[in-house]
Amino acid sequence: MAKLKSYRELQVWQKAIDLVKSVYELTEKLPSDQKYGLCGQIQRAAISIPANIAEGYGLNHRKEYIQHI
Repeated sequence: MAKLKSYRELQVWQKAIDLVKSVYELTEKLPSDQKYGLCGQIQRAAISIPANIAEGYGLNHRKEYIQHI
């Protein structure tokens, strides 16, 4: 198996980005009174998934990366 050049090549990261896009589309449909409470919390939770994958990818050892994820 070839070494990955970037976390962006990971299928899990790509699917996480798709999830973020879907979450943003869905939260736009929430009632306006939820836009800044529940909506923001859901969006931040979704964004944290690919962000954690990317952050962990920079770790030096595979075991550390697995623990990070």
